[in-house]
Amino acid sequence: MAKTRLFAPLVLRETTLRNRIVIAPMCQYSAEDGCMTDWHLAHYGQLALSGAGLLTIEATAVEPEGRISWKDVGLYSDANATAFARVLGMIRQYSDIPVAVQLAHAGRKASCDLPWRGGAQLAPEAAHGWRTVAPSALPFAASDAAPQALTREDLVRIRDAFVQAARRAEKLGLDAIQLHGAHGYLLHQFLSPLANQRDDEYGGALVNRMRFPLEVFDAVRESFPAGKPVSVRVSGTDWIDGGWTIEDTCAFARELERRGCAAVHVSSGGLAAAKIPVGPNYQVPLAAKVKAAVTIPVVAVGLITEFDQAEAILAEGSADLIALARAMLYDPRWPWHAAAHFGERVAAPSQYLRCQPQGLKDLFSL
Repeated sequence: MAKTRLFAPLVLRETTLRNRIVIAPMCQYSAEDGCMTDWHLAHYGQLALSGAGLLTIEATAVEPEGRISWKDVGLYSDANATAFARVLGMIRQYSDIPVAVQLAHAGRKASCDLPWRGGAQLAPEAAHGWRTVAPSALPFAASDAAPQALTREDLVRIRDAFVQAARRAEKLGLDAIQLHGAHGYLLHQFLSPLANQRDDEYGGALVNRMRFPLEVFDAVRESFPAGKPVSVRVSGTDWIDGGWTIEDTCAFARELERRGCAAVHVSSGGLAAAKIPVGPNYQVPLAAKVKAAVTIPVVAVGLITEFDQAEAILAEGSADLIALARAMLYDPRWPWHAAAHFGERVAAPSQYLRCQPQGLKDLFSL
């Protein structure tokens, strides 16, 4: 029996998480033509040994033009799948952590340079740049080239690209899929009236703006085994008047639940420049409102760094799982240290058993 909510197991469909700690997807900008590299072996190798309940692979593009940058991971080709299989095979050899992949399309926020080079959007004619697409021909920033507005035929192509990526994910043996509907990327662009100014059945009223994201969800859910979870990451708000709101998010979450969504991961922002009140727990109230609107598990994320902080969020009922991103990069053994703090047990490889500190001989479980 777990002593804490943080280390209580949770079942998503047929996948059991040993604890409520989720490693959030974090782009590494280190792929070659969408293919994972040795960097990913090192990066995901250490995270797979962290003792977390779920490992989520970074935003993985469903078509080349859907990459955030020219160095993003993709799952749009057999070569991508072969490289992905190499990394996943390494994880499976040394860890039984469930592994999810976040399938994504960046829309108008694609064609960007690497973050450590400034991250600005590259012009279509620039080396490593391309013409972006979006619900409407509205650029993310005034200095960006206007995206190409998507036609109905384009929407079918992109929906089918999500399906093909989901089928590759199943063939690889991944345990779960998360669809990226947050942070100003394509699905979020359809949801927000700030980016979606279409006058067809995919724009205008909330029901129309939700239409394409829900079509993508339905198609992916149908193409992925019923026993494996498909979740969605959302931005709870744009933090801008006239934009996507938490009330819209709750309506979207209810529709997702009705269609068989396994969980909703609540982040925020990213659609346009905004004043965001960043601080510890700043997104937790958004997760709490979504949790009150649905019965499926809700994931909280954003500047959650302390053990007692994470436990309190779960204990007060604001969320069902805690996602960590930068905190895991800084401390890949965060789950170990949390377990030690609470007197819980955490999975660890046999090769590391002898590192248990004196007085914590029951910390690790095989």
